[in-house]
Amino acid sequence: MEANVMPNDHKDQEEYILLDLDSVSGQLDIPPSAKYVLTGLDTLNPVLIIDDKLKLVGEYGETIGTCIVFTEEDSPVVHEEAGPSEANLFSGTKIIDSSQPPKKQVKPVCQLHKVLKFRISPDSEIQGVTTEQPK
Repeated sequence: MEANVMPNDHKDQEEYILLDLDSVSGQLDIPPSAKYVLTGLDTLNPVLIIDDKLKLVGEYGETIGTCIVFTEEDSPVVHEEAGPSEANLFSGTKIIDSSQPPKKQVKPVCQLHKVLKFRISPDSEIQGVTTEQPK
């Protein structure tokens, strides 16, 4: 009797997490080029420090249903010469149409299972932003 045994392959599986800054985006202006440090991803409350001034505390939440992340790329409009013809010297050739604006192509990147929602840390010292809780 022969057993069909599959090798036990323990590859690291990638897990994608959405960083949700919606609750703090109206309170502060985070420049796109801001430096940041994200620590404690394996804890219940990861910390995000932006530009060495702003401290945000995160809390995990599960996604509801299927959550898929997409990327968008510009793609030139391409025409392919087709059909047999004595006059068609470029049969099978692809020609980029520069008179057409590029098309947007959307491709799936990954599926999410968790969302990490951030709030301003009570002990964060932010210039020009009040973090006091209403009394």
